[in-house]
Amino acid sequence: MGCSCQLMQDTPLLWFPRRFVLLVGLFQMCSGIVEEVSKSVKEKVSLSCGYNFSPEEQSILRIYWQKHDKMVLSVISGVREVWPEYKNRTFHDNTTYSLIILGLGLSDRGTYKCVVQKSERGVYEVKHLASVKLSIKADFPTPNITQCGDPSANTKRIKCFASGGFPEPRLSWLENGRELNGINTTVSQDPESELYTISSQLDFNTTYNHTIECFIAYGDAYVSENFTWEKPPEDPPDRNDTTVLIWIGLSAVIGAAIIFILAVYLVSYKHRSCCRRRNEASRETNSRLYIGPAEASAEETV
Repeated sequence: MGCSCQLMQDTPLLWFPRRFVLLVGLFQMCSGIVEEVSKSVKEKVSLSCGYNFSPEEQSILRIYWQKHDKMVLSVISGVREVWPEYKNRTFHDNTTYSLIILGLGLSDRGTYKCVVQKSERGVYEVKHLASVKLSIKADFPTPNITQCGDPSANTKRIKCFASGGFPEPRLSWLENGRELNGINTTVSQDPESELYTISSQLDFNTTYNHTIECFIAYGDAYVSENFTWEKPPEDPPDRNDTTVLIWIGLSAVIGAAIIFILAVYLVSYKHRSCCRRRNEASRETNSRLYIGPAEASAEETV
């Protein structure tokens, strides 16, 4: 895209605030976004100026790269100047004058404008204006799920953690499409990189199987990770414990048998005692009723 807008002064804009304000106004009138570029954090980018440069005119050109209302880089009569914020990581292509930025950070996102001025009859005129919108992505890595203790019997705690993403994330615990209640959920942002870190914990019952998903959404993107828990098989009874149980059982049976035998013996003993007492009482009664032989009775009658 190009347009012809003549500046009132031919002094480079970086030394004159008035000229700088005028140039911003020209951007608003003449430029439009002709390209959109998306990159990830720590990558490099090349933003095209979109102007066909000829070798013979480079000595009479001024090229300015600006982000919003701040200067980034200028090339005047072949001499490059980079503003402090972009030092040691910003360059230009000597042929196309594309703006090259290394080690991108979230702060680099925004709209960049390239303006080309050309000397015509001793006056610098704006020959070309172009805008490039740069979007910076910061994708979260796959979340990391770890076990972090047993709060109580039959309860286990897991933790989901992810760092290095943008924009602000939201974490959900899911099982079979149902959202679970996480605990100790924290979200923090690094003040320099603007990248986010998120973590959350979840307690679950260990007496049955689980497939739990840690789901992190940020902007229109998301990452997730699954955690699987299988109920451990029950331990077989210990042989020593089995032997003890057998002996306890046998002892109980033997004890019950002994008690039964003693009970039977006591009942039998009581029965024999009763019978013996009845027999003795019967004999004693009979002895009291005895009146002597028959002959003695006859003599007394005579």
